[in-house]
Amino acid sequence: MSDIVQAPPIAAGREDRQVKLVKMASFGAGEKSTVAISIATALAILLLWWLVSALGVVPHLFLPRPDEVLTQIGAIYRDGYAGASLSEHVFASLFRIVVAALIAVSAGIPLGLLMGLNRWAKGVLDAPIEFYWPLPPLSYLPLMIIWLGIGETSKITLLVLAMFAPICLSAQAGVRSLPIERVNAARSLGASRLQLFLDIVLPSALPEILTGIRIALGVGWGTLVAAELIASTRGIGFMIMSASQFLATDVVFVGIGIIAICAFTFSAAIRFLEAFFVPWKGKL
Repeated sequence: MSDIVQAPPIAAGREDRQVKLVKMASFGAGEKSTVAISIATALAILLLWWLVSALGVVPHLFLPRPDEVLTQIGAIYRDGYAGASLSEHVFASLFRIVVAALIAVSAGIPLGLLMGLNRWAKGVLDAPIEFYWPLPPLSYLPLMIIWLGIGETSKITLLVLAMFAPICLSAQAGVRSLPIERVNAARSLGASRLQLFLDIVLPSALPEILTGIRIALGVGWGTLVAAELIASTRGIGFMIMSASQFLATDVVFVGIGIIAICAFTFSAAIRFLEAFFVPWKGKL
């Protein structure tokens, strides 16, 4: 007598085969957008600024109201400042920043990659970069004036020195963070030195390089005021320093706001490049 085994219902079998997805708990800031929080924070800061200035907590000479700063923007846009229009001041600063960034990127990325790949290059270049990198740009500004004069060369050189080190060190860090298993896998598949560099080293270092460029641009905008101290007649930094000598704090706020907008735009452009060239960043 044979045993009769009752087969399970087809519907129940299908339910058992359904894959149950378990969502892991997020960690840290998570993936949710923080735009609303940032906007609310900015509005709160503006409201606090207006209250402090309107109530006279800080003397009006030192802290104008936000609406007075907006009025001053229109006045400078219409009449200019110190013999130059607002666009001439902005373009003068943009020219210095862009030229300095191009030079710093052109020199910093190859040298950083070389320092990550070659022991001799790291030994030779590491000491001078680590020596001058922590120095504030104002400390070697007099040397730039003595060596290079008061023209555009000294201003751009100061910006290049400030922007070069973050890019170079980030490129080096990108190479050094490359997993050796990836290199050995490429070698075992017969990759040449050029293929290893182009297909393994450079893509792996690219996220660090773009982060270094974004940091360097922030440092460059922070150094701009110091660079435009050198006998300038144009530039946002010159406008801020000139206005500070006459206690024109509303003009100082206008200059700070323009620098902040330009720096934010440059940072957003680099973030766009990161999303385009290294979409896997932070997801592996």
